[in-house]
Amino acid sequence: MTESSVLVTGGAGYIGSHVVLALRHHGWPVVVIDDLSTGLRRLVPDVVELVEASVADRAAVEAVFRAHRVGAVVHLAGSIVVPDSIARPLDYYANNTLASHALIGAALACGVRHFLFSSTAAVYGEPVRVPIDENDPTRPINPYGASKLMVERMLADAGAAHGLAWGALRYFNVAGADPEGRSGQAGGRSTHLVRIAAEAVCGKRGHVAVYGDDYDTSDGTCVRDYIHVSDLAEAHVAALEALVARPGEPLLLNCGYGRGFSVREVLAAAERVSGMRLDIRVEGRRAGDPAVLVAGNRRLLDTLDWTARYDDLDRIVADAIRWERSLP
Repeated sequence: MTESSVLVTGGAGYIGSHVVLALRHHGWPVVVIDDLSTGLRRLVPDVVELVEASVADRAAVEAVFRAHRVGAVVHLAGSIVVPDSIARPLDYYANNTLASHALIGAALACGVRHFLFSSTAAVYGEPVRVPIDENDPTRPINPYGASKLMVERMLADAGAAHGLAWGALRYFNVAGADPEGRSGQAGGRSTHLVRIAAEAVCGKRGHVAVYGDDYDTSDGTCVRDYIHVSDLAEAHVAALEALVARPGEPLLLNCGYGRGFSVREVLAAAERVSGMRLDIRVEGRRAGDPAVLVAGNRRLLDTLDWTARYDDLDRIVADAIRWERSLP
């Protein structure tokens, strides 16, 4: 692997750009494919080649595999907004599932042996228990989660049939920004709570909506497990190293800190960090939102050479606000 490259799909996006930074920090040669539909070219370091293409374009992808002697794929390209997936399900099956099918096929055709996939806690749907274990039932309640679960199944089958070493990281709620200010959430419409709070702190939106305050939680608002994006990026590096070291063992790992915070607790952190009061308005529930999603992360801690560095809600929120203030 030392003489071949890692292809990061969606490497100009929020999480992808942090993964690129982490891989380069650990000495991995990287090339990025991104169609820039939501990603930003400026989030990719100048020393990293960015190929503007869709992962569904098999010819373009295979050309990159061969030109850069790609030995591993870290696949983050895709659509991620739950309400949009409910409104436009076929778009999500096309962009997440079918595009991934093309990418996996291209990888196998070009002899790529290692494949790490960006999955989601949405594959669990309404959890049967909290924290959620990787062996718990996967019953997604929205097309976003279903589209990701289908890719996990394709990878498992490709691994069994073709010897592809694969892993899937099931993200919980990713937030924050690079502590060195090199990347963060930018562009497009904001759908993540921490960024929405940061925008409100920075005067870029007048109020923050809380979607439902009648859930069966401590304060009636949804509870989520928030993981700092830089810790998640480091988990990708550790997972890739594990796939290379132990290619016969698929990885299926929850990525979270193992504790949750409610919507109101996150907004209170934003007020605490910024010293400002936010205009918070309660609206109706959104379709497809489970009440509580918290990761059981024992397998992550036991399997990978990884330790969280930023497991602190105030730090996550502060990094997001600092990044938001740097944007136009």
